[in-house]
Amino acid sequence: MKKIGVADTTFARFDMGGAAIQELKSLGTGYKIERYTVPGIKDLPVACKKLFEENGCDIVMALGMPGPKPIDKQCAHEASTGLIKVQLLTNKHIIEVFVHEDEAQDEEELKWLADRRAREHAENVYNLLFKPDLMTKKAGKGLREGFEDAGPID
Repeated sequence: MKKIGVADTTFARFDMGGAAIQELKSLGTGYKIERYTVPGIKDLPVACKKLFEENGCDIVMALGMPGPKPIDKQCAHEASTGLIKVQLLTNKHIIEVFVHEDEAQDEEELKWLADRRAREHAENVYNLLFKPDLMTKKAGKGLREGFEDAGPID
């Protein structure tokens, strides 16, 4: 049986991990979900590595919500670099799902964005694991998770 890891943080202001898990459960069966929650985004690389090595996950989602200040953006970059290193060390995908607080105009939009991005990336995770040909069919379409798609260049 396949395993999908969901690594999330207590720093996030919305339960992105919960939204991702709810979406994954709606997409199909044949897999188990392993969740690992850590304090902040810089803890996500180790959480993902543990989900691969200790929990036997085949793919992992890393969900976080960096704040709006320059130090938050620096921490998000460091976390992202760590996630890339874990992917290279394990030869497995980590789908990074970050929602920066300054992407939204207000808290209502921030909640909507966090929920939508988590759910749309959950679908990507499911498709990468079970329907990789569907991902290929979507190549070059300018798809975005969260806000409107950019669309392809004609």
